[in-house]
Amino acid sequence: MSRPRVVIVGAGFAGYRAARTLARLTRDRADITVLNPTDYFLYLPLLPQVAAGVLEARRVTVSLPGTLRGVRLVLGEADAVDLDARTVRYVDPEGGAGTLGYDRLVLAVGSVNKLLPIPGVAEHAHGFRGLPEALYLRDHVTRQVELAAAEEDTKSRAARCTFVVVGAGYTGTEVAAHLQMLTDRLARRHPPPGVPRPRWLLLDVAPRVLPELDERLSRTADRVLRARGVDVRMGTSVKEATRDGVLLTDGEFVPSRTLVWCVGVRPDPLVEAVRQPLEHGRLIVDPCLRMPGRTDVFACGDAAAVPDLERPGAFTPMTAQHAWRQGRVAGENVAGSLGLGRRRRPYRHRDLGFAVDLGGVRAAANPFGIPLSGPAAGAVTRGYHLAALPGNRVRVTADWLLDAVLPRQGVQLGLVRAWSVPLDTASPELARVPGGPERPAVQAGDELMTHKPRPEEPVKPQPCGEPAKNQPGGEAAKNQPGGEPAKNQPGGEPARNQPGGEPAGAGRDHPAPGPVKRTDPADPADRANESD
Repeated sequence: MSRPRVVIVGAGFAGYRAARTLARLTRDRADITVLNPTDYFLYLPLLPQVAAGVLEARRVTVSLPGTLRGVRLVLGEADAVDLDARTVRYVDPEGGAGTLGYDRLVLAVGSVNKLLPIPGVAEHAHGFRGLPEALYLRDHVTRQVELAAAEEDTKSRAARCTFVVVGAGYTGTEVAAHLQMLTDRLARRHPPPGVPRPRWLLLDVAPRVLPELDERLSRTADRVLRARGVDVRMGTSVKEATRDGVLLTDGEFVPSRTLVWCVGVRPDPLVEAVRQPLEHGRLIVDPCLRMPGRTDVFACGDAAAVPDLERPGAFTPMTAQHAWRQGRVAGENVAGSLGLGRRRRPYRHRDLGFAVDLGGVRAAANPFGIPLSGPAAGAVTRGYHLAALPGNRVRVTADWLLDAVLPRQGVQLGLVRAWSVPLDTASPELARVPGGPERPAVQAGDELMTHKPRPEEPVKPQPCGEPAKNQPGGEAAKNQPGGEPAKNQPGGEPARNQPGGEPAGAGRDHPAPGPVKRTDPADPADRANESD
């Protein structure tokens, strides 16, 4: 008898944990395949430290082939799913097309940058969802400080030393905290004449920093940022972005060459292409993470609207804590559905607290509800990250120790250019390359997406083991109490270690890596570097 085939799409927090759990439970009694654009799992919470030069890029990546024993890795991006034929179509890194058949499917495709209809943002801002974006931002910030030191024009010098971060949620707060410290160090080595210190602005229309977290954590983060000179402006966002700066909603124009977009996330466009009922852009699943009417399809992480059994009527937020634990439950339930593991169980989890790294020895944390700040919070935060990392613990610890005793290296590697990390992309984990393959657009009439939605009443999550009363393909479910979408504002934030707002509906499909025509005027520094 042939072994059952399990395909896991995505290797983020949910997909990686599902694959590892399945491999342990099935013990080579199932063919497990992970389809992912990269050969590594990215530990997103430490990405701001990569951008700030505290950690090297490979420290926050965990090899999939090296840690998922008994799991086959297929490099590629899924672009279509045929639920009736039980196949997943994908495009590999060199543009070739392939198809994977399955007996069980786990959709854990994660999320991408959330865009808002603000003029100029897609052209002039950069997100912070993948390793290429972090590497680009580190080079860009370093370059601006170094160019400002040699700039003769006073206004241009000040603009290069002004950095704007939109979104005071988890990601935006950490990015502003870490990179402000980096630019201060760079400015001490290359002091721009006439500019006392680099200027950082953190904007959000929310009433406070970290609006989704405990108010005490919010006050701690706000106090630390302001003490370092970060201009924290609540109730303010971007009205328009240009090459020369940003126009704020209060009417002020801020000359700047740097706009970092951290306003939140939305599910990967593949979620919408699956053509199943959605709740605020996420696939509806029952408490056992199974898609209604589809006993062979599971979804977890940012791709799934999972009922929150601790808050009836609500859905779990898009955070790393939930994705990591949902991945384990998904793996156990898939194994159970194949008769190779324990009995299926619903997903239930209470938050154990959150930690926000503010750079240096400063942090804000509330482990088990106990509020901490200062060095104690910093120790707890780093201890949590070491415990959560699936690998590279010794290397990360070594980098932290070296950063504490040695000067940080402020150099540009020039490996990632601005045009290769567009904000409007369905693949933030990949940098675009000249001549690279284009990901086929997900079209409504795609031949592989044969499951057409029918105009029936909304599908509601069913208890584990109970068949859904409605057939798959019904219209999207109505909003449930407590499952609020991420508001159109910065701060409704990211899928990592913090509670985030529910995403707005998934937007249109976006092209994947491939040749791109640059429409904005090239930065003089870019032209100089490209001519080297």
